[in-house]
Amino acid sequence: MRGVWIGLGLALWLAGPALGQAQAPGQDERGAAPSPVEAVDVFIGTAGKGHTFPGAVAPFGMVQLSPDTDYRHFRQSYDWAAGYRYDDPTILGFSHTHFSGTGHSDLGDVLITPLSGEIVWDAGDPAQPGSGYRSRYDKATETAEPGYYAVTLADSRVRAELTAGLRTGLHRYVFPAGEEARILLDLRASIYDYPGKVLWSRIRVRPDGTVTGMRETRGWAPGRQQYFAIRFSRPVLGQALQNRETDIAYNGFRQPGRGVEDRAQVQGRALQAAFSFGPLDEPLLVRVAVSSVDEAGAVLNLESEPGFDFDAQRAETRAQWSEALSVLDIEAEPEMRTGLYTALYHALIAPSVTSDADGRWRGPDNQVHQRDAVTYSTFSLWDTFRAEHPLLTLVQPAARNADIVNSLIAAREVSPYGILPVWSVQGQETWTMIGYHAVPVIADAYLKGIPGIDGDRALAAMIASATYRPYGGLGDYMDLGYVPIDREPEAASKTVEYAYDDWTIARMAERLGRADVATEYDRRAGFWKNTWDAQTRFVRARKADGSFREPFDPVAINYGSDYTEGNAWQYSWFVPQDMAGLVEVMGGDAATVARLDAMFDHDNTGLDYSHAEDIAGLIGQYIHGNEPSHHSAYAYVHAGQPWRTQERLKQIVESQYQSRPDGLSGNDDVGQMSAWLMFTAMGFYPVTPGSGQYVIGRPFTERTTLNLPDGRRFVISTGGLADANRYIRSVTLNGRPLDRTWIGHDEILAGGELHFVMGAEPNRSWGAGAAARPYSMSTAR
Repeated sequence: MRGVWIGLGLALWLAGPALGQAQAPGQDERGAAPSPVEAVDVFIGTAGKGHTFPGAVAPFGMVQLSPDTDYRHFRQSYDWAAGYRYDDPTILGFSHTHFSGTGHSDLGDVLITPLSGEIVWDAGDPAQPGSGYRSRYDKATETAEPGYYAVTLADSRVRAELTAGLRTGLHRYVFPAGEEARILLDLRASIYDYPGKVLWSRIRVRPDGTVTGMRETRGWAPGRQQYFAIRFSRPVLGQALQNRETDIAYNGFRQPGRGVEDRAQVQGRALQAAFSFGPLDEPLLVRVAVSSVDEAGAVLNLESEPGFDFDAQRAETRAQWSEALSVLDIEAEPEMRTGLYTALYHALIAPSVTSDADGRWRGPDNQVHQRDAVTYSTFSLWDTFRAEHPLLTLVQPAARNADIVNSLIAAREVSPYGILPVWSVQGQETWTMIGYHAVPVIADAYLKGIPGIDGDRALAAMIASATYRPYGGLGDYMDLGYVPIDREPEAASKTVEYAYDDWTIARMAERLGRADVATEYDRRAGFWKNTWDAQTRFVRARKADGSFREPFDPVAINYGSDYTEGNAWQYSWFVPQDMAGLVEVMGGDAATVARLDAMFDHDNTGLDYSHAEDIAGLIGQYIHGNEPSHHSAYAYVHAGQPWRTQERLKQIVESQYQSRPDGLSGNDDVGQMSAWLMFTAMGFYPVTPGSGQYVIGRPFTERTTLNLPDGRRFVISTGGLADANRYIRSVTLNGRPLDRTWIGHDEILAGGELHFVMGAEPNRSWGAGAAARPYSMSTAR
């Protein structure tokens, strides 16, 4: 067998992806559509603004094992938020934690690099080949599919393969025959790297050969602790541990008089370790587990999953992805089908499991806690409350949705501030973005009947967040009915977002029979009107004396100003709980449609948004690459012209999504961009999570089947789908005409068929009447 492995190693090195490469999306050799897992293109979003990673991860996995490329300095951190960019020519190595599609960078923990021959301790300059341990690679040797990634490192001549379980990553390396096989572990390296980020770290080699350690960093989440455990499939023949702050760097393992290679443990802020295995005639397997709790938790996680059988682990994770993706059977044109299954894949990466195999987890108080259920983190709630979490309520088991919601509530109960997470990672709070958007996530799940959520406990958590006066101007909001801009930045955005969150509290309280709470939060849900300027017909920021702040420029985008990552054009539509009320103050249906058209058709000549990293995907003043605009195309429905929504959705889908590495117009934002596409392609969108309704847009697939629990199916079928046929001519639900412009969550769960007939001309009468329109609080009966 050893001779066979030598031959296989050379074949892998020379042939690259020829062995084990995923079937390219499209059609297989028989002409059949690829399976859901084969249809995914994990490289979509890895270039441009997408900020996704191509590496191996299980659904909602704690470990995201992926290549890291050229993040050399924190000033470059935005474009390297996922640690990888498709166009980079070199790979530093493979680290075990990554964000998928965020607007901020961090993680990149436990970087491992395989080396053949001499040890090189520094990463080197990508412009100078051979100057460090980073390696060039040929894109033709790179291949990936859900749960698997492989590439040949040209400089070290190592074929690298990666797969991942729920809490572990597994590497398989084939080294050149006859050369020394070595593994470099670099705890200095990090995404969003800057001097002083690593507060403390430790590496130790245990008597059984297990390598454990930790690193505490001052990054996006300050004081985040990451522990790890590593085991190798072959005995370590030599090791070197060093602290680069105090030890002199050297090549190889020998340095006279230092004895660095004899250390079993090293601590400090700039640690590295190298392990030598001699020439190998078979692959080297490296198993790594992580934990946010302690080293014992990392060891437990390592032992909770299979050993060194790479192919078995890859097959198991692929099977998990196949099951998760097969919740939808999608029949569509090949590029659309690839884009949709990739969108679903991206939507199922996070929230990520953060609890260890024994149920322990680290909370926002930085203490270790115990739960019987799985605990989740990586909550980008300002983004994901809109469509990502509503999508999970349709495509994931109720038990997982309950665990996600209960994770939010559990975090609140151990928070030093007593409030729900805002933007958390590995249990730690980053305080990024605005609002208390864990509230609508909880309310939407509970109101949809997800079992296993304690309603009274949930409502208490929601109210605690909505009444924590020190947070984001909430005290003034409660007292004045708005957030004053002269006391709190981004005041206009905060006011309207708080008002929506409050509306979901009112609906939760109403369901629980708490009429007093419902009345109070319905009152607060109307505070959005306190930002409305009837003269300019924009949502604007007020000062504490009640006056609007001047000067006013509706196209201005400046961080820390009146709005959050946007301007008046985008935020003036953020009244999802009362779109009918917005139409009224806008001046009625015709005036609303005209203002929507003015937003989409705005001439941006002379505008420079280069200072605002998240502003991408512009269609006039509609910004699809950032979340405040995501429901706006559906606003035409609330103004009685759903056919205009149908036009705009075609414009957005065609211009903002392509099945290529730079195919996302903005950050995927932990699945939100992908969830928008997934819902829109099915033909409806959750404009108002918590209402139990989805607003009908138009479908982009010939047929999508949602495979529901207990064998039920909900089918969305489309007749006459063609490029020229952008308009809905008629809709039926279970064979009966559907004249309203929304469908209920309960109707979907009951199973059945929603059928669209498309045509080249709009049906201007369908959905035009007031009775056909979706929920609004001011017209609710």
